Amino acid sequence: MAPQPRSAVASGAVVALALALSLSPAASAPLRPRPQGARAQNPIHPGCITAGAPKEGVLNVHLICHSHDDVGWLKTVDQYYYGANNSIQHAGVQYIIDTVVEQCLLNPDRKFTYVEQAFFHRWWTEQTPSMQKVVRGLVKRGQLQFINGGWSMHDEACTHYVSMIENTAFGHRFLKEEFDYVPTVGWQIDPFGHSATQASLLSAEVGFDALYFARIDWQEAELRTRERSMEMMWEASPSLGPDAAVFTGAFLDGGYGPPPGFCFDQNQCNGGFPVMDDLCMEDDNVAFYVDKFVDAAQAYANNTRSAGSATQNVMFLMGSDFQYENADGWYKNLDKVTHEHTCILLLI
Repeated sequence: MAPQPRSAVASGAVVALALALSLSPAASAPLRPRPQGARAQNPIHPGCITAGAPKEGVLNVHLICHSHDDVGWLKTVDQYYYGANNSIQHAGVQYIIDTVVEQCLLNPDRKFTYVEQAFFHRWWTEQTPSMQKVVRGLVKRGQLQFINGGWSMHDEACTHYVSMIENTAFGHRFLKEEFDYVPTVGWQIDPFGHSATQASLLSAEVGFDALYFARIDWQEAELRTRERSMEMMWEASPSLGPDAAVFTGAFLDGGYGPPPGFCFDQNQCNGGFPVMDDLCMEDDNVAFYVDKFVDAAQAYANNTRSAGSATQNVMFLMGSDFQYENADGWYKNLDKVTHEHTCILLLI
């Protein structure tokens, strides 16, 4: 079956924050300061939405705050969780979850997407009943969301399908028992190669609305980017046909990190280059970040199936390996880019 044109973000995809950008010729007009105190909607430009709600007729940019936490790689699982042996790799998963929860509680607009249940289960069992109640509230409100949901993000090349099923079932059972939560999005961003078994048996047939992955062959990535076919309906089972098809998206740059210049992690990218928004400063760089944001959004949008459509949806993956150990650095800078200054672009 030929792929059908569709939005770059499937209906079941995790949305951390949606920003509505009106990229019209008027967008080249001089930037104007945004009134202080404006939050979810700009009173001067009422078309600006920064509270996680996509809008028709514009380009919607979905910021996916996430951390990819290998369940064993350069260090042992225990070392990764506790943050030990950082001379090999700086990573402490317990602190990632600690600070993400803390930051989400400070602002209801903040959301986070988590995957590896081997780490989350361990963290969960260490929490007091009162903290578990708080976290259940975050899950219920959609601020803490789980995708893939397996014990780990399993390999697809060397593993037997029985092991893949058990890995997925073990994590899904934990989420169902503790949160009555059922993941709806497949997220295989780090395996090197992607199998039909994952797409059919462990995506479409487990009820996923979509499957997203990175790390495809560079030649295929080049071809699909040129043909704007990074999104597709993958019919992975010859016998089941359309019944086992799943909406699938591959990431444009082949990786799963943020657009260049938008990494704000203090450990993995030395804090990036912080957004400095004091208009009294000589080094105020808000206009610089706004321009980079628009350029990246346009580049992503121009390489999707929906290019040229009135309404488009693209994802920015805000995070990467073992990031958000100090979530404040990420959220504080993202808040400045979104809530405080994005609306100066929206000349609706």
